[in-house]
Amino acid sequence: MRFAFLPRSARFVCALTAILFASATLGFGGQGLWMPVGPDGGDVRALTGVPGDPQHLYLGTTTSWIYESVDGGSHWQRLTKLGADDTLVVDDIVVDAGDAATIFAAGWTLSHPGGGLWVSHDAGRNWSELEGLRGQSIRSFVQAPSNPAMLFAGTLEGVFRSTDRGASWTLISPKGSAEIHEVESLAVDPTNPDVIYAGTWHLPWKTTDGGENWHNIKKGVIDDSDVFSIIIDPEQPRIVYASACSGIYKSQSAGELFRKIQGIPATARRTRVLRQDPAQRETVYAGTTEGLYKTTDGGHTFKRMTAEDVIVNDVFVDPSNPKRVLLATDRAGVLKSEDAGATFEQSNRGIFERKVQALLVEQANQARMYAGVVNDKAYGGVFVSDDGGAGWKQLAEGLGGRDVFALAQAADGTILAGTNSGIFALEPGAGAWQPRTTIVNTLVKTKSETVRGTHVNVEKRVQDQPHVMDGRVLALDLSGDVWLASTTGGVYTSRDNGTTWQGGPVLGVAGYLTVAAHGTTMAAALPTGVVVSHDAGQTWWPLGIPTALTRIHRVAYSPDGTLWIGAREGVYFTRDGGKTWMWVHRLPLVDLDDLYYDGELGRVVVSSRGSDFVYAIDAKTLDWQWWQTGYRISTVRTAGGRLVAASLDHGVLAEPAASEEVGKR
Repeated sequence: MRFAFLPRSARFVCALTAILFASATLGFGGQGLWMPVGPDGGDVRALTGVPGDPQHLYLGTTTSWIYESVDGGSHWQRLTKLGADDTLVVDDIVVDAGDAATIFAAGWTLSHPGGGLWVSHDAGRNWSELEGLRGQSIRSFVQAPSNPAMLFAGTLEGVFRSTDRGASWTLISPKGSAEIHEVESLAVDPTNPDVIYAGTWHLPWKTTDGGENWHNIKKGVIDDSDVFSIIIDPEQPRIVYASACSGIYKSQSAGELFRKIQGIPATARRTRVLRQDPAQRETVYAGTTEGLYKTTDGGHTFKRMTAEDVIVNDVFVDPSNPKRVLLATDRAGVLKSEDAGATFEQSNRGIFERKVQALLVEQANQARMYAGVVNDKAYGGVFVSDDGGAGWKQLAEGLGGRDVFALAQAADGTILAGTNSGIFALEPGAGAWQPRTTIVNTLVKTKSETVRGTHVNVEKRVQDQPHVMDGRVLALDLSGDVWLASTTGGVYTSRDNGTTWQGGPVLGVAGYLTVAAHGTTMAAALPTGVVVSHDAGQTWWPLGIPTALTRIHRVAYSPDGTLWIGAREGVYFTRDGGKTWMWVHRLPLVDLDDLYYDGELGRVVVSSRGSDFVYAIDAKTLDWQWWQTGYRISTVRTAGGRLVAASLDHGVLAEPAASEEVGKR
């Protein structure tokens, strides 16, 4: 690949010669919010059952949502969203032991220190936030076993208690305490609600007089241990288990002396939850960051029951059938066992918490969609639906747990996945992805030769040593005979269907975010600049862009060769190769994350992760129409006559099949 340079003055030519106004006629948005359709699964934080009805379950997530199942977790449905945004981690759900229609949900926010407590008095249909803990980052929440009116909340500030089912709250740990704060776990004595255990980010504490006095119960516990979970044997309250980043501890003296239980390997450093079998008290489950462990002899020995890549956040043991165990996990969603943990299978039907970064609709069969997932390791990769999103199956063999940031399909049906470490191909009919990561560049080397007795320097083109593309792949374009990719290592092209790639930094710079091709004309963009090629990527030239642009996110070509830019400032386009630029001035959407030309709509579709609106711009008239999705989305495509979108919180979303007419402007 050769790089062509222009004089500095020409390289930074910027022109903004026209500001275009769309029609000023106001329209109305589409009726009905979009619906999540999958893939099933994602991060789950909390599981709880209804007392007396263990088939009725509630589930908390990291995105403010609560789910419900009435068939023991075989199927789930979204029940409600708590909080104003998608950053509430619902870590604790408690169904009132005295009134199954009353449910408490507590959590904390990812985006800033905050959180709160919500209550429903009609089995989850309607919710209200309790004022006494508004804004508190609640890390633990329990109900007193002997007095359902008494509730306890552990927050970053300390331990709070309510004696009237949450109507009012009192801080019962010392105000401003340098020790009893950041309360990650709580446990209340089964017979005496004045006996309270509190696990903090620095060792455990206990009160026997309802919070009037507290004392540290760290004897036997390794110093500076975060205490994630505390449980009390309901039949023998002097037996207390505590889990910490340093391991699992057991006390037979009501916490006055702990001994570290041997059996959990040192690598499983964080035991997030302990759960006792309600029938067999010597059986305790330990959910760790490296799998589920189980003891059947009161902690003398432990056995790992799952793969080590399972991160367990919560454990539910069915009191009516203790062989039935459900796990709330990161990445794998809900795992369900019917044999006391000997085997598990995913039980995620209806849970939509995947982080979908890439979305592809097969042009030859628009009922088939592919979703590229991030953060889910072996439980992620790519998922495929053959029925428009009604059902999904994982298609990740060969990806090795990589995140998928880009998906594209070639004319022969081959699909490429751009991952956090290279490009992988799925050929038609294949069941596994194959790496397409070989880079073979051609170099010009000077060699001294003797010609007719005279030493001369001769330039020869030689093939460089092959090496592997191992950076993050940010964008792919397979629309032409020459394939195009942008990675953290530069811009690459392939003339042999991805068998080998050529390229690297363009004009001395790597990290191009986006690429687009229109025949042999290609464009690649950095956040602050655009380069173009008119010879299918063999040489590149800088393109003058408007000075108003401060961050470019996406470039795309429409069929007439117009180059479009989606940027922080909105949508810009040029019909003459960058000599003049025009701005879609009145489009009410900025900080665009995705922009592409949709052939089915005949429009340029734009979206932003900061908005729940989608806009489609007529490439000729610049009129635009819009949809309100109800979710923040990153990518939009058309599939069989309706729009579908990728979301980093809720998986794939679909426009309602019988939606009203979209808004126009």
